Amino acid sequence: MSQPKLEVSHLSKSYPSVPVLDDVSFVVADLEFVAIVGPSGCGKSTFLRIVDGLIEPNSGEVRINGQRVVGHGHGRGMVFQSFDLFPWRTTIGNVEFGLEMMNISRRERHERAQLWIKRVGLDGFENAYPHQLSGGMQQRVGIARALAIEPEVLLMDEPFGALDVQTRDLLQDELLAIWQHERKTVLFVTHSIEEAIYLADRVLIFTPRPARIERILPVPFARPRTEELKTSPEFVALRSEIWQSLKHGVRI
Repeated sequence: MSQPKLEVSHLSKSYPSVPVLDDVSFVVADLEFVAIVGPSGCGKSTFLRIVDGLIEPNSGEVRINGQRVVGHGHGRGMVFQSFDLFPWRTTIGNVEFGLEMMNISRRERHERAQLWIKRVGLDGFENAYPHQLSGGMQQRVGIARALAIEPEVLLMDEPFGALDVQTRDLLQDELLAIWQHERKTVLFVTHSIEEAIYLADRVLIFTPRPARIERILPVPFARPRTEELKTSPEFVALRSEIWQSLKHGVRI
């Protein structure tokens, strides 16, 4: 059996009087797309930041290619819901940022940034500032920035959650096209059950805080996927099954 790309072993995290994660363990295969769903506030974003090395767990560990994750470093690319672009940087400046932190030469980072700007469909907007871009365009910049550093694992924290439905659907298809072309391992946090099923190979269901893994469900649909899949009886049945698992943890 080949070594997993990502291994999460007995991960726990708490803050004073607030337990967040409790003994979370699973593995992700190389090139696999895994989605995580769970009730609001259950610790999904905290978990993703631990995988990225931005937060230290209280116990347990994360390994990528067998190497323990200690602090933030090359190998992970993060895409945030809030875009997190630097307002004083242009599109190309934002995409180049991670490459600058890696001490890539100016010429190479410019070439790589140009390549990714083209791949996410932002040709002609290289010199635009974030305030001049729509939400969907800003998120494309975020995706390009994360992929430009050529990460081993792409981490996505509700990247389409702040977008309107039409833009969200378009970016889902664009993300699938990029993923199928680039073949990256992806860990994708979302509140949308439909989005999780449409994008992923497997769906992990987190319990209410402190988060544990309640179930791991395979997504049985062939690729490439199209919008028509979302109305199929099989898709609707899987969505209902996941919702039944989540429902007890939802608070209004």
